[in-house]
Amino acid sequence: QVQLLESGGGSVQAGGSLRLSCKFSGITASTYYIGWFRQPPGKEREGVAVLWTAGGTTTYYADSVKGRFTISQDTNTNTLYLQMNSLKPEDTAVYYCAADTLTPVMTAMQALGGVHLYNYWGQGTLVTVSP
Repeated sequence: QVQLLESGGGSVQAGGSLRLSCKFSGITASTYYIGWFRQPPGKEREGVAVLWTAGGTTTYYADSVKGRFTISQDTNTNTLYLQMNSLKPEDTAVYYCAADTLTPVMTAMQALGGVHLYNYWGQGTLVTVSP
C-alpha cells in the first residue's frame, strides 16, 4: 500500500522560504515519477516540480518556479523535498505530493501537466504567502 504524507506548509511573507517534505512508503516500482503539485484557491491543480528516478535523476519544473524551487529526494529515508525560496503571493496554494508508478516514460509536459496520470496522492499541505 503506497502512502504519501506531506508536511512543512505554513504562512510566510513574500520573499521568504519554506521546505516541504513528503514521506512516502510502499512504492515497489523500480522507476517512477514523483513530484509536487499545487492547487491555488479557485484554480485547477498544476504541476510544480517532478522527479523521474530512471537513469539517475531527471527533474522537471514549471516555468513559474524555475530558479526559485528545488526538488530533491533522500533515498535513504524515502522522503521527497521541495525547497521553496523567494516565495510570492501567487505561490499560495495547497501543495500535494504525488507519484506515478504506472507510466514508463513521460515528456516534461506530461510529467507536469498530466495530473490524471498520477495514481497516488498525499493529503496536501497549505502554503500561504502574504504580500
